[in-house]
Amino acid sequence: MTDSERPAEGAPVSRGSGASALPAWAAWPVKALLALAGLTAAAVASVLILVAIALAVAYPNLPEISGLTDYRPKLPMRIFSADEVLLGEFGEERRSFAPIAEIPKVMQQAVLAIEDARFYEHSGVDYKGVLRAGLAHLSESRSQGASTITMQVARNFYLSTEKTFTRKIYEVLLALKIESLLSKEQILEVYMNQIFLGQRAYGFAAASEIYFGKPLKDLSIAEAAMLAGLPKAPSAYNPIVNPKRATERQQYIIDRMLENGFITAEQHDAAKAETLRYRTQSEVAVHAEHVAEVARQLIFSQYGADAYTRGLNVYLTLGSTEQMVAYRALRKGIMDFERRQVYRGPEAYVDLPANPKDLDARVAEALQDHPDNDELKAAVALEASPKKVVAALQSGETVTMTGDGLKPATSGLAEKGNPKTAIRRGAVIRVIRGPKGDWSITQQPEVEGAFVALDPRSGAIRAMVGGFDFSKSSFNHVTQAWRQPGSSFKPFIYSASLEKGFTPATVINDAPLFFDADVTGSQPWEPKNYDGQFDGPMSMRRGLAKSKNMISIRILQAITPQFAQDWVTRFGFEAEKHPAFLTMALGAGAVTPLQMATAYGVFANGGYRVSPMLISRITDSKGRVLNEPKPALLDESARTLEARNAFVMTSLLQEVTRSGTAASAQARLKRPDIYGKTGTTNDSNDAWFAGWQKEVVAVVWMGYDTPRKLGDRETGGGLSLPVWIDYMSVALKGVPVSEPAAPPGVVNVGGEWYYNEYANGSGVNSLGLEEPAATTEPPVEEERKGILDLFKR
Repeated sequence: MTDSERPAEGAPVSRGSGASALPAWAAWPVKALLALAGLTAAAVASVLILVAIALAVAYPNLPEISGLTDYRPKLPMRIFSADEVLLGEFGEERRSFAPIAEIPKVMQQAVLAIEDARFYEHSGVDYKGVLRAGLAHLSESRSQGASTITMQVARNFYLSTEKTFTRKIYEVLLALKIESLLSKEQILEVYMNQIFLGQRAYGFAAASEIYFGKPLKDLSIAEAAMLAGLPKAPSAYNPIVNPKRATERQQYIIDRMLENGFITAEQHDAAKAETLRYRTQSEVAVHAEHVAEVARQLIFSQYGADAYTRGLNVYLTLGSTEQMVAYRALRKGIMDFERRQVYRGPEAYVDLPANPKDLDARVAEALQDHPDNDELKAAVALEASPKKVVAALQSGETVTMTGDGLKPATSGLAEKGNPKTAIRRGAVIRVIRGPKGDWSITQQPEVEGAFVALDPRSGAIRAMVGGFDFSKSSFNHVTQAWRQPGSSFKPFIYSASLEKGFTPATVINDAPLFFDADVTGSQPWEPKNYDGQFDGPMSMRRGLAKSKNMISIRILQAITPQFAQDWVTRFGFEAEKHPAFLTMALGAGAVTPLQMATAYGVFANGGYRVSPMLISRITDSKGRVLNEPKPALLDESARTLEARNAFVMTSLLQEVTRSGTAASAQARLKRPDIYGKTGTTNDSNDAWFAGWQKEVVAVVWMGYDTPRKLGDRETGGGLSLPVWIDYMSVALKGVPVSEPAAPPGVVNVGGEWYYNEYANGSGVNSLGLEEPAATTEPPVEEERKGILDLFKR
């Protein structure tokens, strides 16, 4: 390894004063040098003088080596799923500490074979090699190698990177001092954990994961030999960057392992013939980048900068399987929406060479600026016509799109189309492979989304996807996006009304309303239903199932916006983000998806407010538990809602998934214990679905970062609900159907649930029936564009 390539961990040697006595351990190198064969008397004399001067001058200035005797490497913070799958790693250095007993012999032997075959025989210095290097430096003004593993440890920890004879002397003396204080096993352990091996990897344990995606214990002889070749020059022998050069060195190391008796001839031949598979840097076992970043922020707030160096292992509450199901479900939902959008054109255009031999290199170069986005592959069009497009991928593979595979880019292939969006030879496009292996043209989505699921009984996060692609945007829409919830907020207004005498059987008029500024706190407002129609009197149960805006507004008007504003804080909403106006009935406030999941969890768990929980435990680098938060307890101290209120709301929201705007939920999942509400905001800017089963509550949101219309026919039921169903179909697999039992304080009369005190008709029986009869025809006059005047379900 060249000195310039191995970053120095410590400071240069101190020049301060120290003890002047020469210890016994430092005297015997002179005797060793006298015993060297083949040297002239003059040469021996010269060496003796040099060594004597070096020992007398340098020894007092040697640094303390407590950093080795109490070795504590900088270890990164690692984030794991509940089933111990690595989700993220944070720290300047990728490092895993492996005690020498856990480093397999094959890895140790590969290193010794190439770096220091006589490691267990010498006492820190190979004197013949040092003398040869020293004489070469004096006579030829250049340096040579001959560094033992102990000398490399001395250099890495304590010496600068300058190449001078003086530094070599310090290196020798430090090596001798280290050997006198540490065992061979301790020295080798430090070396194999400290050495820089490229790709930000420090130590062979980290390198094994980074280059091969496996722990040290699973390495083959061939893989160990490849890693053993890295210390000499990590960039020059990087098998990913320079496979030919790296393989040549690996083959040489395998030969050396045989020569030193570390492997048999049969093992040697098998290792040299083995084809290695490397883990590319884009390989990610589980996509949890946004949630890993949330965990990083939480840990940093607790431990500060030490979080990145002390080897903390952070275990999250979410499982890797459900996380990937959520990730795939959200991306599928976004891409399904994207297929309905107008083609926006290629990402770039590049000039392609006429010579086919130069084509592959040019494609690879062009696509470096357009990396693959998981299943969305970047490609360069080689041929393009309205009937066929042939494109080359970064991998060198050529794919062909015809028929339905061209439909998403029809405008880009039209003969008389816009030249700025045309697909032609040299166009950089996106392609995606279908389930049957067929390819189609697509494009990077502009719309964003969010998904979060948690256990309503403990608050434990089960899955979190903060956006379509973390590399495109690290903004976490689950925790950071404040958006209008639309009709998904209506259940909290209905919950408040139950405390004011309303019942699921209360008949409310779905008739037109008009408000002036004095009432709404805004400009004149004439709200509409999603379909522009009014259906007249209906039960409150039916009004919620059909997401009738007029029903919600009349309820809020009756219970007063101020009462409702106070009530929703029980669910964790912030009062100031939900102004006490009638527009609150249609979700005019601001929420985050995580806030919505927590709020719906109150209904799901029977009335308890439970804070979200992401971290299940934190351990140090040796596995000792540093912190293990306790899950929330559903005791009365956490109650925020009467059990009967949660029960009646569960019944109402079951109707939504059975016969209302989310009826496909129960139909597709084929179970009745599903509850939830769709939501679509003004001009279809936001699409929501929030729902639960007793063991899991999940929320899906879709919209543009800069709010704009999703489309005339785009709703929460059409965009977000399918994502929710895809996740739940896996999350609820094998989970028995479980519907809540009626708590004290409610009674069923005629198939409907009432609070005991309102079962005899003493509650609110009807609302708005004295107003003019509703019409089934949309109003003729032009709609006034007041706040949320086009709220949908």
